[in-house]
Amino acid sequence: MVLPALIIYSLYFTYPVVYSVLQSFTDAKAFGSSTLVGAENYVSMIDDPLFWSSLRNTAIILVISLCLLLPGAFGLALLLGRRIRGAGVLRAMVFAPNVVAPILIGLIWVFILDPHLGLLNELLRLVGVAEPPEWIGGTTLSPYSIGSVYVWQTVGFIMTIFYAGLKMLPGDVMEAAELDGAAGLKRLRYVTVPMLRETIGITTVLVITGSFKIFELVVQLTGGGPVHLSETLVSYTYHVTFGLQNYGYGMALAVITSVLGVSVALGYLAFLRRKATAA
Repeated sequence: MVLPALIIYSLYFTYPVVYSVLQSFTDAKAFGSSTLVGAENYVSMIDDPLFWSSLRNTAIILVISLCLLLPGAFGLALLLGRRIRGAGVLRAMVFAPNVVAPILIGLIWVFILDPHLGLLNELLRLVGVAEPPEWIGGTTLSPYSIGSVYVWQTVGFIMTIFYAGLKMLPGDVMEAAELDGAAGLKRLRYVTVPMLRETIGITTVLVITGSFKIFELVVQLTGGGPVHLSETLVSYTYHVTFGLQNYGYGMALAVITSVLGVSVALGYLAFLRRKATAA
């Protein structure tokens, strides 16, 4: 009974992963035969400044996502989980950006963040700012802008997971905590958050892995520019693989990106496990 699913899984997941790892040890190009070069592609990353700038941009986006996305989604779940008029409509509005294609999300925000024609800088000029910042396309603020747009796009999805977790909390425990004097922030800190430990772990892993997979937003907002200084690891991998058609080095970048994403996620899960054991 398991064999058909195993075959499909191996065909569409395991085989491409193994093939990519093997290709990362070759000098494969778009045309011609490839030869084995060992770890040369991985060594080349050490002297590749664009790899390090892509890694830095990805790290910035990850930190922004963890610092803004998780608290923001949790706060929205608490707020919209209350019995207020129009809460269902508000939840749908917050979730709506998550169902829009990322390439369209990027297009929408280009009209807002473009340093020359964008709405945000036009408003800043109207209030007297002579030289508004280059939100996208510059060498400094681009990864911060990409991270902020990613937060706006994803907050509804993470909020929905928190909302479901809050609804699954046993009502008798919450009532008992309130009767014992744990109300408001005390109940949130000592009862609600500890009982949502697994939900927080799941959402954090989703945010971590999602931050390592950002591609369409980069392509639409900045195109990786200027001179590829706003690339993330995934967009730079795409540029090397399909733009420069250097498949061997591109596969090595893909392997490193996957290893970093999985390592950070597993490291966080191990931290949670140790913390739960100590408690």
